[in-house]
Amino acid sequence: MAVTELHLQDRLTRLSLAPELGASLVNWEVKASGQALLRHSDLAALESGTPRRLACYPLAPWSNRIAEGGFARPEGWQPLAPNTGHDPYPIHGSAWQQAWQVEHHSERRARLTLHSEVPFAYLATLDVHLHEGCLNLDLHVTHLDEAATWYGLGLHPYFPRYPDTQLYATARKVWLAEPGRLPSYQAQVPEQWCFNALGRLPETVVDHAFSGWPGECVIEQPSAGYRLACSASGAEQFLLFCPQGQGFFCFEPVSHPVNAHHLPGRPGLRLLQRGEGMSLGFRMQYRPL
Repeated sequence: MAVTELHLQDRLTRLSLAPELGASLVNWEVKASGQALLRHSDLAALESGTPRRLACYPLAPWSNRIAEGGFARPEGWQPLAPNTGHDPYPIHGSAWQQAWQVEHHSERRARLTLHSEVPFAYLATLDVHLHEGCLNLDLHVTHLDEAATWYGLGLHPYFPRYPDTQLYATARKVWLAEPGRLPSYQAQVPEQWCFNALGRLPETVVDHAFSGWPGECVIEQPSAGYRLACSASGAEQFLLFCPQGQGFFCFEPVSHPVNAHHLPGRPGLRLLQRGEGMSLGFRMQYRPL
């Protein structure tokens, strides 16, 4: 499919976006060298029509999976159907599967908006800003339905992975699951998943949510000659996905753990009345080594 891209640039980096593909980021790279700072999206990825092949997309009005075919709201049950062909659970909300509108676009800034009716009415806004090699992403939702409901937010960036890629991101606990079920309890972070100091990504598959995150992380790419110093607001959790044999990994700042709608106390979710909102921000500062 043909996709219209928006282009932004600052002195050091340039960025392309695809509003109609779930407000996805397509490529973010260093102007002087063409070095990819997020996973590179080629023409085939762009024409695939799915944000899952691109560099980053917003997660609203929830992140990751929800079990039991929906969740309870104060005024009744909110049913949810699976929204992909390969997963039995509805995943990552509905914003990533809809076309967004361009409200503003200049050399260094863009504002994208989505008026959604699925699975309930909300307004989502993504503000994108480049400044001196820093990519700023600010995601906001406003609830528009009459009935109050639970919200969560996240961002889903894909980062290049090299043999010497290193990560720093502290966490107090990791969410684990009983066999065949979604995560339901927290445990101490095992040594191989502990990134309290800069260290290489594990060789085994990781696909877990981590809690007690203060919102700071560093992604260092020695062989590619740069690091990203990152900070988040509105996110006390992150998801780390490291598949085997792939040239990427995902570090996702999120407001809540997987299946929070069915966990005691609904950790990280917010019950929004009509007109109320919540926000999540993520900053990625490029620095050459």
